[in-house]
Amino acid sequence: MSIVVTGATGQLGRLVIDELIGRGVAAGEIAAVVRDADKAADLAARGIELRVADYDRPESLKDAFHAGDRVLLISGSEVGRRVPQHTAVVDAAAGAGVALLAYTGILGGPDADFALADEHKVTEELILASGLPYVFLRNGWYTEIFTANLAPVLAHGAVVNNARDGRVASAARADYAAAAAAVLTGEGHENRAYELSGDIAWSFTEYAGVVAEVSGQEIGYADVPAEKHQEILVGAGLPEGFAAILVDVDHAIARGRLAHTSGDLARLIGRPTTPLRETVTAALKG
Repeated sequence: MSIVVTGATGQLGRLVIDELIGRGVAAGEIAAVVRDADKAADLAARGIELRVADYDRPESLKDAFHAGDRVLLISGSEVGRRVPQHTAVVDAAAGAGVALLAYTGILGGPDADFALADEHKVTEELILASGLPYVFLRNGWYTEIFTANLAPVLAHGAVVNNARDGRVASAARADYAAAAAAVLTGEGHENRAYELSGDIAWSFTEYAGVVAEVSGQEIGYADVPAEKHQEILVGAGLPEGFAAILVDVDHAIARGRLAHTSGDLARLIGRPTTPLRETVTAALKG
């Protein structure tokens, strides 16, 4: 039996592996499902088993999972292609007879009413229909999603979106990785759903204030109409379809859909979630 992490060379996957090892799991008991073994050479050097497979090639997943494995399915990053990709993974896991399938979904699960949630909801239905023991890790937003966009914020002196006065209960990516590791190594999580989010929901006015204090620059918050935000995102080089998804997420934030603070994340990781200021500071130093 192995603990298997799919998408293991991605940002979240690597953090999950680090957390597993930090919890005392031997490298030889971890398997990393990767598309490119060369990109995972550092994982192999640590003694982690590589299983080469591709979400887009179902036949390649035949040997990705073994009976009794505890599997973390990290959702694919290609919006619009995730349902067939996830279907292939779930089918392969069910065929192998894995002991547990944990899935990184989205905060709110079936109640999430914005477009980015649609493929996650379908995936949860696929997992339920498979009959496999499961855990739904319904991840809220990573704070790094926002701090990755600090360059234009600093250049223009403003955080710009169409989220109005909505709040976001974000947490650091490492917090979500720690929760996944806790579920993969713990007991009593089978057939449960966790609503994972930060301890504190913040507004974009507050976010702009933190960025201003940490950077020493004057930063404001500009709430703009959705049409204007779409225009700005497309002008920055984003495809129109993806820009529309981000605008729709901001509408969801304005409706309070990403402000939920259940406490599940802090309970799973056994500590408070990483404060907003800490992640902003790290991003500005990095």
